[in-house]
Amino acid sequence: MKPNMPATICLLALATAPHAQDTAAVIERQAPALLDTYKDLHAHPELSHHEERTSAVLAKGLRAAGYTVAEHVGRYPDGSRAFGVVGVLKNGPGRTLLIRGDMDALPIVEETGLAYASRVVTKYPDGREVGVMHACGHDVHTTVLLGTAQALAATRASWHGTVMIVGQPSEETIDGAKAMLADGLYERFGRPDQIIGLHDTNTMPAGAVGILGGFAQASSTSIDVVIHGIGSHGSAPQLGRDPVTLAAYYVAQIQTIVSREEDPQDPSVVTVGTIHGGTKRNIIPDEVRLELTTRSFSDKSRQVIIDGLKQIAAGITASAGLPPDKAATVTVLEDESTPVEYNDPALSAEVHDLLVKALGAEHVLPVEKTMGSEDVGVFGMSADLKRHEIPVAYFRLGAMDPQKFAAAEAAGKRLPGPHNSRFEPLAQPTLRTGVTALTAVAAGLLQ
Repeated sequence: MKPNMPATICLLALATAPHAQDTAAVIERQAPALLDTYKDLHAHPELSHHEERTSAVLAKGLRAAGYTVAEHVGRYPDGSRAFGVVGVLKNGPGRTLLIRGDMDALPIVEETGLAYASRVVTKYPDGREVGVMHACGHDVHTTVLLGTAQALAATRASWHGTVMIVGQPSEETIDGAKAMLADGLYERFGRPDQIIGLHDTNTMPAGAVGILGGFAQASSTSIDVVIHGIGSHGSAPQLGRDPVTLAAYYVAQIQTIVSREEDPQDPSVVTVGTIHGGTKRNIIPDEVRLELTTRSFSDKSRQVIIDGLKQIAAGITASAGLPPDKAATVTVLEDESTPVEYNDPALSAEVHDLLVKALGAEHVLPVEKTMGSEDVGVFGMSADLKRHEIPVAYFRLGAMDPQKFAAAEAAGKRLPGPHNSRFEPLAQPTLRTGVTALTAVAAGLLQ
């Protein structure tokens, strides 16, 4: 990995053919407007299920580029509409290529200090007031998606087939892809032959990309746990059963699922993301609620975690001498879960070669599988999420300032990454590289 890559290197390889020169010129012309779009999206983030403004920005840009656009594509299990966007551009016979980008943000107070930092505050579904931040780079993804759509529309002589642009909502709650498919995405707009997309990362500098064939990102399973107790006055704990203490035991004990129940060669993670209980310091509450996520690369590993969570919950109930109606409950939220993200090996190899052609081999870096999760793979799977039916290739986009990245790497550190309040992509070279790479891959696949 070279620490001081020029930020604009991604444009150089595009000068190898006449249509490539045209593409590079288009990307260069649109760069200032895309930067403005990115800063606007970054300053106005929206939580999952609420991407109204973001989806409107994407839809407007796609219409201006000549796409046939549909909005509010997606339906959640409760019947509410999603803010999915689909733009279709037909350009003669050939494959149909789905290019996906996600749009939602996270409930995090931004601490980057950027001039265009988010100052948005909103109410979370449980009533809490939270800050909102694009701490996972979906503003990068949406902007790159729009820039790629514009570049492909402007260079139609270099490819043929159909481009399907998908602006996906609610990736952070991993139910957005399912919602769009449940609303007849393929029945309404056509079934794609291949699916591509990208995700920014703090593990590479701006100007670099990378792709891994096969299992690339872990599955994610959302789980709710309720530890019941018997409320009483804080001065008389013997008259009740303290669920706060029981929850503390539970959080400590479930760590042994990974360390003692799982095969060490089959990686998994159990994370308690939130824990809520009680209303006042001198009141022992009746219950404590926990929200968990689990990560794994196999169905077996996932089931070991679920079984372990239930067994430990039953043990907590028994040890406290609680009656059956006070038993701890463990609920798997299948609608907020997603399978392992699998990159089709053959398509990934083809995408890798196209990235090398576009950016140069020195800027296509090796990547490793990660315990992070993504629901992009759902678009390529059967309805029961058991089979991979449409090839998917999802690559990573370096987003860090090359100088800061090199300094951190030399010090054995890593710059703040996704889901961190200080995650700060270097906007212009990241966007330019993303649009260059995704456009080159799309055009190459649509030959």
